[in-house]
Amino acid sequence: MAKIIFYEDRNFQGRHYECSSDCPEMQNHFSRCNSIRVESGCWVAYEKPNYGGYQYMLHKGEYPDYQRWAGFNDCIRSCRMVPPYNGNYRMKIFERSDFAGQNLELMEDCPNLHERFHTRDISSANVLEGYWMLHEHPNYRGRQYFLRPGEYRRHSEWGSSSSTFGSLRRVTDLN
Repeated sequence: MAKIIFYEDRNFQGRHYECSSDCPEMQNHFSRCNSIRVESGCWVAYEKPNYGGYQYMLHKGEYPDYQRWAGFNDCIRSCRMVPPYNGNYRMKIFERSDFAGQNLELMEDCPNLHERFHTRDISSANVLEGYWMLHEHPNYRGRQYFLRPGEYRRHSEWGSSSSTFGSLRRVTDLN
């Protein structure tokens, strides 16, 4: 069973909250989050309730302060467990909304979308197999966006206010 523990203070101090499943609202359990311990599983933590705002991919391990998970602040208000997955990875990205314009099918990580796709605009996507993280900048930097299998007709459906992206990779460490 997956397990994650959120702590109010750095270095795993202060009030804490343990979670073993998706949680759309955590504000009642702690006021801020400055450290996280992932005991098992793979998780996505969100800055806002109901899986909104900044997103952070968290693998098994310890994060003694929010900079360690590339946090923009000490605010975590919801989390989602990434289900175990051992299958293939396949996703199709599109330059424009509603699956229009230039497109590219991917089955591997892509550290620089501009070099491979010849544009940084991704306005829609169809995740056919596996779980993926889309990153704002090349080499997996900047804001992160978690994509589960399914159709995303516009970039706002995965939580982004912009269609400009730099890289994407498969979520492969799910133990």
